[in-house]
Amino acid sequence: MNDIVNYWGFLTACILLNLTPGSDTIYILTRTIAEGKKAGLMSSFGILTGFFVHILAVSVGLAQIIAHSPTLFAVLKYAGAGYLGWLGIKMWKQPFLVHQVNLDKLPLWQIYRQGLITNLLNPKVILFFLALLPQFVATNVENTFLPFFLLGLTSLSTTTIWVIILVLAAYPLGNLLRSNPKIGASMNKICGAIFIALAIKIGLE
Repeated sequence: MNDIVNYWGFLTACILLNLTPGSDTIYILTRTIAEGKKAGLMSSFGILTGFFVHILAVSVGLAQIIAHSPTLFAVLKYAGAGYLGWLGIKMWKQPFLVHQVNLDKLPLWQIYRQGLITNLLNPKVILFFLALLPQFVATNVENTFLPFFLLGLTSLSTTTIWVIILVLAAYPLGNLLRSNPKIGASMNKICGAIFIALAIKIGLE
């Protein structure tokens, strides 16, 4: 911990950044409202797994290679945008699930995998870590693996708490909307449109 500078400042920054709406937040909220609590949690766990992979990539230096290669960065960005757009089209076409018995039949492993892929293909996570972590590591540190990894785990911890809060908060809203036949009939189209809009936003950034 001696290699880390102003740890509590970093923790505060992580919490404040969690409160800033981003693509992961919108993805989790949309998935929870449309498909229920289990789908929201599995999406969250997938995103958190991707988050951990990014932490490892930054800690071992792989992320620096991606960030400094315009080609690799562009491939990741457009692949992520394309995948999110495909998920949006898929959700647009599928029927809205009203009853809990149908929600319980959702392929949770597939939902987890989709959350994982959307996060892994988001190069902004790499830029976030590369911009933030070095500011909280002592300048005389030669091997940055451990401080980067510990700071990354701190960020992962605050994010885990935040996404669980998101799911628990969005779940009752999803139930309320699901009970309204008029809203329920168009819910998947609305959620699919949100995913497609996110994909366009990511592709244009």
